[in-house]
Amino acid sequence: MNFNLTQIPERNSKPRNHGITMVMDKGLSVEEAKNFMSIAEPHVDIVKLGFGTSFVTPNLKQKLEVYASYDIPVYFGGTLFEAFLIRNQFEDYISVCKEFGVSYMEVSDGSIEIPHAEKCGYIEKLTKHGTVLSEVGSKDAAHIIPPYKWIELMRAELEAGSTYVIAEAREAGNVGIYRGSGEVREGLVQEILTQIPEEKIIWEAPQKAQQLYFIELIGANVNLGNIAPGEVIPLETMRLGLRGDTFHMFLDKQGK
Repeated sequence: MNFNLTQIPERNSKPRNHGITMVMDKGLSVEEAKNFMSIAEPHVDIVKLGFGTSFVTPNLKQKLEVYASYDIPVYFGGTLFEAFLIRNQFEDYISVCKEFGVSYMEVSDGSIEIPHAEKCGYIEKLTKHGTVLSEVGSKDAAHIIPPYKWIELMRAELEAGSTYVIAEAREAGNVGIYRGSGEVREGLVQEILTQIPEEKIIWEAPQKAQQLYFIELIGANVNLGNIAPGEVIPLETMRLGLRGDTFHMFLDKQGK
C-alpha cells in the first residue's frame, strides 16, 4: 500500500485461494490488458474471458501472454465449454486449452442441460488437465433451483474435483442467486452457507450492491467474481473499508 493506515482489515496475500477477485474480460485488447494489469494486478487473482469471446478475440495468444507475465491464471467462460460440448467436441476443448496454455477450466450447464452425473464426470476428467471451476445455476431466469438442490449440486461438484463452485449470476447479476432486479436471494445464500464452506464458493457479483452484501455477510476476504476490469480498484477499497459503503465496518468502535 502507498501509506500507513491503521484499522485496515487483513487481506490474504497473493497467491491466495481465499478472498479472490475473479475478473470478467469481455474483450479487452492486448494494450488494454497491459494497462489493466499495470494498475490492478495486485488485486486480481483470476481472469475469465467471458462466454465465447475467446473464439472471436484477435491476438488471443498475445493477450494470454500479458496475463501470464503477471502470473494471473486465465480461463475460458463456461459458455464456451458448453458450446464445445453440445457439438460433441469435448476432446477438442481440452486440445484448445492445451494449445493456448490455459490450465484453468470452467464446467457449466447454464445454457444447456447436462445430466448432473455426466457433468461431474467432465469435472473429474478435466482435473487431470488443470484446475477446475464449476458453475451452479441456470442462465434462464424462469428456472428456479431450490436451496437444497443448490447445496446438493455444489457438494457433488466439489467432491468430483472442482477447486471452486461458482454461484451463477450472469454478467448482469440478475439470475441465479439474484432476482431479476439484482436483489440478492438472501435466504438461498444463507442456506447454502450452512452446508458449503464459503472459501470454496465464488459469488458472481457484478453490481456494487451485490459486492457490498457479501462483504458485509462474509468479510473482506470473500471470493467475488464477474468483476468488471474498471471495478477492481473500487472493489478493493470497499473490501478495506475505504469507500463510503463500508467506511465504518472495520473501525474499532472501542478505540473511538
